[in-house]
Amino acid sequence: MKIKKNDTVYVVAGKDKKSTGKVLSVDTEANMIKVDGVCVQRKHQKARRAGETSGIVSQVGSINASNVLIVCPACGKNTRVGYVVDGDKKIRVCKKCGASLDVKAEAKKAAKKAAATKTTAKKTSTKKTAEAKTADAPKKTTRKTAAKKAAEDKAE
Repeated sequence: MKIKKNDTVYVVAGKDKKSTGKVLSVDTEANMIKVDGVCVQRKHQKARRAGETSGIVSQVGSINASNVLIVCPACGKNTRVGYVVDGDKKIRVCKKCGASLDVKAEAKKAAKKAAATKTTAKKTSTKKTAEAKTADAPKKTTRKTAAKKAAEDKAE
């Protein structure tokens, strides 16, 4: 299937025609997808326990994957999906502009890795700076210790 979770898609057929949404889930065997805000169904739900209330619940229904086009993140147009083999990986590309459709996922992974290394670097640097501050800072004397020192000096 050419559509993956978290892709932005444009609906070209059905009752929600001309709407756009984010893919919530993909069923490759049945060729069905669930899109946020598309094919919203209402279900009557009965209370199953004493604390629950019964009512009408809205839920997202499945639509066929052939009824949608992927929206390219680079050019913003509805497009078909092409493939380019890059080394060992098969990358999805936009048929109109040639930009990679998998850039978002790769960018998110890179951002998570960068954030993780940044937080570990911060933790180690704060420990080092705290140790340096305690070692370099002059010791503060309170009135009691100053009075004790004065008493010891008089005794000598």
